[in-house]
Amino acid sequence: MSNYHVSIQETSNKTIIKFELNQFITKHQSFEFNNIDEAKSSPLAQQLFYLPFVKKVYISGNFIAVERYNIVEWKDVQYDVAKQIGEYLNNGGVIIEEDAAPKKVPVTVYAESTPNPSVLKFVANKKLVTAPYEFTSIDHAKLSPLASALFHFPFVKEVFIDENYVSISKYDIAEWNDITMELREFIKTHIEEGKDILLPEAPETLNKTNEKLDQNFEALDDTSKQIVNILEEYVKPAVQSDGGNIMFESYNASDKTVKVVLQGACSGCPSSTFTLKNGIENMLKDMLNDTSLKVEAING
Repeated sequence: MSNYHVSIQETSNKTIIKFELNQFITKHQSFEFNNIDEAKSSPLAQQLFYLPFVKKVYISGNFIAVERYNIVEWKDVQYDVAKQIGEYLNNGGVIIEEDAAPKKVPVTVYAESTPNPSVLKFVANKKLVTAPYEFTSIDHAKLSPLASALFHFPFVKEVFIDENYVSISKYDIAEWNDITMELREFIKTHIEEGKDILLPEAPETLNKTNEKLDQNFEALDDTSKQIVNILEEYVKPAVQSDGGNIMFESYNASDKTVKVVLQGACSGCPSSTFTLKNGIENMLKDMLNDTSLKVEAING
């Protein structure tokens, strides 16, 4: 039995609701169904069309979007639909018939340099994961078929996967000029062939489900929550564009120390100390109005 969690996300169109899952349900492919006849290849979509208010079903990545007729309001039925989707998936219901899905999907992957000379960022035109995942060795990568495969290259030191990109840290034995094309093609082929980026149980096992992340946040004190929100809104977008991630670890109210974990291209980057002290630390001091705050990285 699978362990799917369904969360409800509103969209800019009031007739459409997204039911977001904690794991991917298609192999980087998208499917749109306008009626029950069109949905023959999707038992899940067909089941949704039995609801009289369902007008259109769209299945992609880690969500199912449903458009309704005006005979109901979403607020009256959305929780029942979410429950139905969750029960269907957790009981092993088929989402898309195997022979209906194309064997390959159009994928582009390009390489981007990062501030860390040991790390290159490979960006795909598909969403790969719903949370950041860092793998520092092949032993730690058992829940990621992509990361496990990448570790078979002798020059791959660490693998970091977030949103739509893979950051790879290399050993000094190889030069990027000699290995970039090989890695780019390998990642592109892996995605095109619909192979798993992560195993379905990875979010649950590694405590990366939306529910677990929300629980962790709610357990924090008020100052820690403020710090997390500042990091999420002002810092993460910048470090993600550089192929890395910054993760809140702890806040000690007695000595005013904020501890963070640096991942991906940020870990071991020559400029990361400067960024921590002159960027993030100053920002937190200013926004929290506390000049005694200190920021420390517990790695990198």
